[in-house]
Amino acid sequence: MKHFNITFKPDDKKISIHAGATIIEAAGAAGIILNTVCGGKGICRKCIVKIGPDAEEVLACQYRIEKDLIVTVPQKSRFFEHKILEHGIDIQTRVRPPDYQQKAEEKPDIFALAVDIGTTTVVAKLINMADSRCIATQSALNPQSRYGDDCLSRIAYAETDEKLAEMQKLIIDCINDLTAKLCKQASINHTDICEICVVGNTTMNHIFVKFPVTQLGQAPYKAFSTQAKDYSAEQLPLHCSPAANIHTPANIAGFVGSDTTAVALATDINSAEQTSLIVDIGTNGEIVLGTKEKLYAASCAAGPAFEGARIKCGSRAATGAIETVLVNNGDIDMDVIGDCPPRSICGSGLIDALAVLLDLGVVDNTGRFVESKKLEGNLPPAIFSRITEHNNQPAFLLAQNTDNDKQKVILTQKDVRQVQLAKAAIRAGIK
Repeated sequence: MKHFNITFKPDDKKISIHAGATIIEAAGAAGIILNTVCGGKGICRKCIVKIGPDAEEVLACQYRIEKDLIVTVPQKSRFFEHKILEHGIDIQTRVRPPDYQQKAEEKPDIFALAVDIGTTTVVAKLINMADSRCIATQSALNPQSRYGDDCLSRIAYAETDEKLAEMQKLIIDCINDLTAKLCKQASINHTDICEICVVGNTTMNHIFVKFPVTQLGQAPYKAFSTQAKDYSAEQLPLHCSPAANIHTPANIAGFVGSDTTAVALATDINSAEQTSLIVDIGTNGEIVLGTKEKLYAASCAAGPAFEGARIKCGSRAATGAIETVLVNNGDIDMDVIGDCPPRSICGSGLIDALAVLLDLGVVDNTGRFVESKKLEGNLPPAIFSRITEHNNQPAFLLAQNTDNDKQKVILTQKDVRQVQLAKAAIRAGIK
């Protein structure tokens, strides 16, 4: 098969790859990770690169290589390190079941590992079973992201036993890497870990234990199993004591996983005297409602707006993403992840920006941009000057991106509609 030479700029990395490969495959071979929010379907347009001396813009996931190329990868198309939420509220729960009391007397250094496999990120905590304290926390991006940013993309990729095993190995290796870091941080040996509990949405759970996932992507979206399971270290090759127990809590349904079960337990909603509501906002929103008498759970397709997909300048919570927007001294102020020039806007910044525009009257309560002539004189001059257009539609300038070909970070009318759709899905689920 014929091969072609591909040079990536400004990295100055050169690789040889077979004819017909996509640029995104070539970038991966060169160690350059690009944004693949839509899983390579060509929908999100987050992987745009420039090829040749004319700097023609193409989608890296769609362009097939049939000649030698020089490819320039702009900052906006690169997959940056993400800001990961690692810590929450300590609920001071005792986690010493009776069978560990005797073990603790025989061997005081007994530890447990709590792992949350998210579609985007993985967080692991090391727990001292003697006193229930969390003594170390580590996190990482889910390495499965290279096959798509959402569950459906992962399901589509893992349709064969071989690819499912490949996906499982990725997450096992990721957890083992986090375990090694935790053990180093706490100065212990991984053989001191005698219990592991792993939660995640139903898709992440199924991939972790290598259950079939194809049916999760097809109506009626049934889980292969919703039962809690226990495994040995021989069945799931995690770095721990050979005698360790690996527990995966019960899933609730095809799109309501064991992570929601864990949230319900952590919040003790099953003991609530008054009607209580839990909402997990994400691409797939999960909701639990009820009291100690009865609990209801549901999922809603909120869509990927809060993850940055289908948003003109949207991104995940990565370096360069605007995460906070507010009004300060008559103008727009913002916080940017990584304390660098803004390149994009992530979910929290998107919610902030829309709330600010609503408060200022730039956007009305239907989500429509108000005509600029009606705003003139009613807004501080600095804020009024940010009202602009994109493709003959009203937009609002958040930042002038001096770090990325002087591209502007804007919020468009279409972006507002995407947020409204996400909010409506969550509200519908609650109702």
